[in-house]
Amino acid sequence: MIEYNVWGAFLVGLMGAAHCFGMCGGLVGAFASNLPNTASNQLANQLSFLLSYNLGRILSYTLAGALAGASTAALGYMFDLDNYLIGLRIFAGIMMIATGLYIAQLWFGIVQIEKVGKMLWRFLKPLANKLLPIKHKHQAVMAGIIWGWLPCGLVYSTLTWAVAAGNALDGALIMLAFGLGTLPALLSAGVAAKTLAQWVQKKQVRMTSGILIVVFGLQTIYIAIMQLN
Repeated sequence: MIEYNVWGAFLVGLMGAAHCFGMCGGLVGAFASNLPNTASNQLANQLSFLLSYNLGRILSYTLAGALAGASTAALGYMFDLDNYLIGLRIFAGIMMIATGLYIAQLWFGIVQIEKVGKMLWRFLKPLANKLLPIKHKHQAVMAGIIWGWLPCGLVYSTLTWAVAAGNALDGALIMLAFGLGTLPALLSAGVAAKTLAQWVQKKQVRMTSGILIVVFGLQTIYIAIMQLN
C-alpha cells in the first residue's frame, strides 16, 4: 500500500498546482523580488535561490511526515493499536477521496482544514519576514523551512497518509513525494512561467487525476476493512 501512497502523494503535489499558486505564489514572488542582483547569469542565479527555498520547504514536509509516522509507530510499540491503525488508514483513504474531489474541482471542503494551521503561521510569518531581504542561499533554505509550515489543506490531507503509514520512513517518503510533486509549480511561479498552471487547469487533466486519487483512496479503505476481518 505504501507504493500507492507515495505515487498518490506525488500526484497530489503535481496536480495541486493551482492551489499552490493561490497559497504560495505570492510568497514565492515576494522571495524572488528580494533576491540579490547579479550582473551576469541572472536567471541561473534566481533559479538557484528558488531551488534553495524549495529545498527548505521540502525538508519541512519530509520532517513532518517522519514525525507523523514515528508518533504512530511509538504508540504502536506502547499499546495494542492494531484496530486504531486500521482506523487511521480508513481516515487516510477518506482524505484521499476528499483530495481527489478537490483536484477534480467537484468538492472544495478540504480547504477548510487550512484554518487549523493559521494560528501556527501567525507566529512563524514574522520569522520569515525577518529573513528578508535574502542575500545568501542558506537564508533561502531557512526561509523555505519556515515556508513549509504555511497552512495548506493539501499538505494536511497528505499528512494523514503519513500518519496512517505507521512508521517514520514511510511517512517521510510520502511527504517527500508530495513536496517533489509541488516543485514544478512553485519553481514556475518563481520564474513567472504559467504553462504548467494552464495545463493542470484543463478539465480532462483535473478529472483524470482526481479520479485516480479517489481510486487510491477507495483501495486504501478496502484494504483497511479487509484487515478487520
